[in-house]
Amino acid sequence: MEASITAIKARLCYNSRGQESIEVDVVTDGKYMGRASAPSGASKGRYEAVGFPNNSVEDALKVFNENKSRFIGVDASDPKAIYDVLRGIDSTPNYSIVGGSVAYAVSMAAVDSASKALSEPIFRLISIDRRKEKGYRLPYPLGNVLGGGAHAGPSTPDIQEYLVVPIGAKNMVEAVRMNVRVHRVLRDVLERKDRYFTYGRGDEGAWAPRASNMEALEAVEQACIEAGYSIGKDVALGIDFASSSLWDGNGYVYARYGNRMSKEEQIEFVSNLIRDYRLIYVEDPLHEEDFSGMAELTKRFSSIYITGDDLLVTNVSRLRVALEYKACNSAILKVNQAGSLYEALLFAREADEHGIRLVTSHRSGESIDAHIAHVAVATGSKMIKAGVVGGERVAKMNELIRLEELDMVDGMTTLQ
Repeated sequence: MEASITAIKARLCYNSRGQESIEVDVVTDGKYMGRASAPSGASKGRYEAVGFPNNSVEDALKVFNENKSRFIGVDASDPKAIYDVLRGIDSTPNYSIVGGSVAYAVSMAAVDSASKALSEPIFRLISIDRRKEKGYRLPYPLGNVLGGGAHAGPSTPDIQEYLVVPIGAKNMVEAVRMNVRVHRVLRDVLERKDRYFTYGRGDEGAWAPRASNMEALEAVEQACIEAGYSIGKDVALGIDFASSSLWDGNGYVYARYGNRMSKEEQIEFVSNLIRDYRLIYVEDPLHEEDFSGMAELTKRFSSIYITGDDLLVTNVSRLRVALEYKACNSAILKVNQAGSLYEALLFAREADEHGIRLVTSHRSGESIDAHIAHVAVATGSKMIKAGVVGGERVAKMNELIRLEELDMVDGMTTLQ
């Protein structure tokens, strides 16, 4: 069965940071309308798709409108068919002509429309092969509860994200509830430590306190305990270093708190944090070109999620380099880094085939769309990073709660 595109339209919209973005409507069979808006990251990898040509939403809309007739008659349920049209318009490696935001919004809106036309959930339409064979399970929500770096203000930690994952949760409702509880208790912990704490939050809804890197980690650990959870049994901790933002070409500069580390010192710093705080997840602990350093950490901590984001940028070519080095055992999956949904699914398939665990992720500038919840299920992602609070974050969690009710979804995944 097919869902043929009969109309398509794009417009300017705004993301959760109040930045301009692109929204696309796709209509199939004359009546089934799908819609998607493109997100945008604050911390971006050098090799990911550009959001807009010439950094201009107007230029992106102009190119789209000049070419939108090419999508008419295309099967919206086939991400490859949408990709082929996009590449007929823009063959550059990073979508510098039409913009990755258009590529993302068109391909997501298409499957959204096809899902309605064919009465199938999106995750079934886009599933990679092994998921169809093994069945569908829900990812654990990896919640950003405290943040700094590019997501927050100048007095916050250098480290970008302090994360919790409810490893003891038996279902999605319980998992979301646990993350929300830690987030809520953390506010009280931070307020006791700083009576001037103003409840400030960063781009993703994480608390953004005036705190050093270690003070922040200790506060998150304390919040988990005060929430009534055992670390390592009920919840586990994680960190997204976003190290490319710390790297100045010669070392890692923790400018807000006056520390500077060499590559070797950074590796030992990360290693000590993993051991001392029983971290289950470490993202971009080294800068985006340090495949060998990432390989050393992966070898040391094979059971920990040593995760590449800026290292890989949802790009198959970068993934293949990482596989040669054995530079990570986990990969962030961000559709808009790749540009189109089809390219992101190619990345997911190759990672899955090589035993690289997937973590589907939002961006700091998000939309209220819930599509990435379906991407996570379709790709067998072990975790989903979608934040804890805020309408654009909760939308993904609520969609996973709905998906849990479907007979075709068989509970939570395993983290191994």
